[in-house]
Amino acid sequence: MLVPDMPHINISLRNKGIYKGKRNINLRDLTKANVASPSLPLIAPPTPEERPGITHDCHHHHHVAWTSIPQERWEGELQVQGQIPLWLEGTYLRNGPGMWHIGDYNFRHLFDGYATLVRLGFRNGRLVAGHRQIESEAYRAAKKNKKICYREFSEVPKAANFLAYVGELASLFSGASLTDNANTGVVKLGDGRVVCLTETQKGSIVIYPETLETVGKFEYSDSLGGLIHSAHPIVTDEEFLTLLPDLVRAGYLVVRMEPGTNERRVIGRVNCRGGPAPGWVHSFPVTQHYVVVPEMPLRYCAQNLLKAEPTPLYKFEWHPESRAFMHVMCKTSGKIVASVEVPLFVTFHFINAYEEQDEDGRVTAIIADCCEHNSDTTILDRLRLQNLRSFNGEDVLPDARVGRFRIPLDGSPYGTLDAALEPNEHGRDMDMCSINPNYLGKKYRYAYACGAQRPCNFPNTLTKLDFELKKAKNWHEEGAVPSEPFFVARPGATEEDDGVVISIVSEKNGEGFALVLDGSTFGEIARAKFPYGLPYGLHGCWVPKE
Repeated sequence: MLVPDMPHINISLRNKGIYKGKRNINLRDLTKANVASPSLPLIAPPTPEERPGITHDCHHHHHVAWTSIPQERWEGELQVQGQIPLWLEGTYLRNGPGMWHIGDYNFRHLFDGYATLVRLGFRNGRLVAGHRQIESEAYRAAKKNKKICYREFSEVPKAANFLAYVGELASLFSGASLTDNANTGVVKLGDGRVVCLTETQKGSIVIYPETLETVGKFEYSDSLGGLIHSAHPIVTDEEFLTLLPDLVRAGYLVVRMEPGTNERRVIGRVNCRGGPAPGWVHSFPVTQHYVVVPEMPLRYCAQNLLKAEPTPLYKFEWHPESRAFMHVMCKTSGKIVASVEVPLFVTFHFINAYEEQDEDGRVTAIIADCCEHNSDTTILDRLRLQNLRSFNGEDVLPDARVGRFRIPLDGSPYGTLDAALEPNEHGRDMDMCSINPNYLGKKYRYAYACGAQRPCNFPNTLTKLDFELKKAKNWHEEGAVPSEPFFVARPGATEEDDGVVISIVSEKNGEGFALVLDGSTFGEIARAKFPYGLPYGLHGCWVPKE
């Protein structure tokens, strides 16, 4: 395959090889570089009259969090108020939907937007920021044709006639019409590559963190097939773990990929115990020795995928009669060591999990924490853009909590699900979580997430959760919408909360800023205003300075 010459790839990948066994693997050879576009020219920030706040369909002012980004790319140094710790050296990347219209057509759902990648580069107490659109095939086709060309979360391309509709359905079964709009997360692999992800496997795209350039497709070299995977793999310097839902024979493959390869290998398989299809697995947790596979009664629905208009639960169906289960698989052997029924639950994001031991050091149970929506699926509909843009002061955000599962390993048929702390501590809302990565899969005390100060229609606080004291510390500014609080540990730290928390905040006046909080006190350390407010984003990662 011929790879087009791309200057930034020459810098970042050409000379970066990995010695594995007796073979030197060049990361550039693992990337299919048919997605990248030529470098975009730097564009000056828009004037105040051009700043976000007016939609393209009705000219009513909306919160900048739910307004499309005003230009494809910007980069510049921000003026810092306060003091950024000198030890904070590296790049914070945040991914998320940031463009919700094509031409005069406005998308329906938060998750439909084309991916906008944001970069915060910290060095010597200074902060250089930028944003750029991810050049997926879906985004490039939409720009070229002035219309949606691939199936997004709730959007379907409009067929010109019946024959075209039949052809589009055929391409759905092959995966050709599914989007590669990688608008959900971004991860740094153990070999240094940075990959943006969504729930379709084809929506795995390599980017260069220093310029946010789209490098190319991340294509898996194995023959496992499938169209979807968990949007949140477990990624460490040593491995990449994810789940592949099987929509034909309801179940999940648990797979591992080593750094320096694109090949996933099967650890084991979990067969679903209920329902006509596997439960949605947007994320899942692990412990040091086990993978926890959740089986939620919010299940994938092939019939909904075929429909030209979205259903109330989009590509899912709620099946409470199918019950809910948690499965535990040994990472080494692939053996299922526990499969228990649990109370009904709805979650997008698991926080962490760990192994509970008795006084003799034997593992007796798995504890798994998640952002749990009280088994209420209405949160999906609340994330329609019309709902987000029409807040009138009423308290319409559904309740959520930190749901703590206890999964016994003694053969018991049932597990438990309770609140890990009183939900009023964090405003009866809970999502978009992070922890100190050194405590992944281990017993931990602290987590950082988005909560609520009510009345509201969307999470509007940052919260630090203390599971030992069962208390929360909260950050809030009137009218502000903060994105996921991301924890970065101080090098050499011995305390779990010794570090900083980074978030990007959208303000009601159309402006926005980067925010740095002290991981321990949760007080503000620094902030830096952007030249204009950025739309809300989803998930991030940290790329330390080499």
